[in-house]
Amino acid sequence: MDLFTLDNLVTLLLLILLQAVLGFDNLLYISLESKRAPAHQQAQVRKWGIGLAVAFRLMLLFILVNLVEKFQSSVWALDIEGIIKFDFNFHSIIVLFGGIFIIYTAMKEILHMMALEEHENEDKRQSSAATIIAWIVVMNLVFSFDSILSAMALTKVFLVMATAIVISGILMILLADRVSEFLQQNRMYEVLGLFILFVVGIMLISEGGHLAHMEILGTKVQQMTKATFYFVIVVMALSDVVQSRYQRKLMREKRKLIDGGNSPIH
Repeated sequence: MDLFTLDNLVTLLLLILLQAVLGFDNLLYISLESKRAPAHQQAQVRKWGIGLAVAFRLMLLFILVNLVEKFQSSVWALDIEGIIKFDFNFHSIIVLFGGIFIIYTAMKEILHMMALEEHENEDKRQSSAATIIAWIVVMNLVFSFDSILSAMALTKVFLVMATAIVISGILMILLADRVSEFLQQNRMYEVLGLFILFVVGIMLISEGGHLAHMEILGTKVQQMTKATFYFVIVVMALSDVVQSRYQRKLMREKRKLIDGGNSPIH
């Protein structure tokens, strides 16, 4: 089918917008993960990570288009009445793994920030560029499932979906350095970013549980909606802005009191 039809072009624009919205948490993860690489390699790590992730995402798109039923087939089911019930498939297992890993990563970095020996152990925490690139690629594939399945619901034209993936990858490469520089220059927002990643992990775990039709003590696991996720993020961001401004205000008032106390008596 010709790519340059009005219907395909409109769908392509919608898919690029969808990829941008769903890719926010992925871009944040890439920016934070790349910090574990040596400083002179961080930009290259982001570019290589995103570039390879786009290539693997295209492969995943091809696989899902042709074998989507296999990813929805049952892999492991268990039903202990009144205690726990689930029916895992490949999709739910991958999403659950991604959520658990992201929560682990976020908590590890948060605890590290709270440690007094942070600066002393900074060099010890650095990982090889290849290891970080590998994790970026793996987690990118985890984040890809939602966007690819959503794209498949909008169109059946492989070339349209593949073009949207490539364009979104280029945009991520262009934005990754700016996001990382912003976090580097505004370290207080790094904490906010890590807590956002924590919420992303919770969202993925809830999604994986929902996909597995999981019930715990008779209660079904409900998926956190994107609307709820973005509402939480907005509230967290606003709280952080208000707290930062209030803290600066208190610091100014404290300096005034100190300056007033040190002023000479006439």
